[in-house]
Amino acid sequence: MNDRIVIDPAIHHGKPVIRGTRVPVHVLLGALAGGDEIGQVAEDYGVTRDDVRAAIEFAGGLVEQEEHHLLPV
Repeated sequence: MNDRIVIDPAIHHGKPVIRGTRVPVHVLLGALAGGDEIGQVAEDYGVTRDDVRAAIEFAGGLVEQEEHHLLPV
């Protein structure tokens, strides 16, 4: 986790959000995946560009930790 993302069971059911807001990381990522620019996402959700970049970094860290095991055929 980084200093811009917080996971707190009392905020948005423990989903990762931007610190000091109730803006979930997954919402920012969804907007980016939909084609919105970082600046537009930041403006639309009232966060900073650095917050949006932190959300991307957070998601990247989760993917990096994933392990996949092939099932025997």
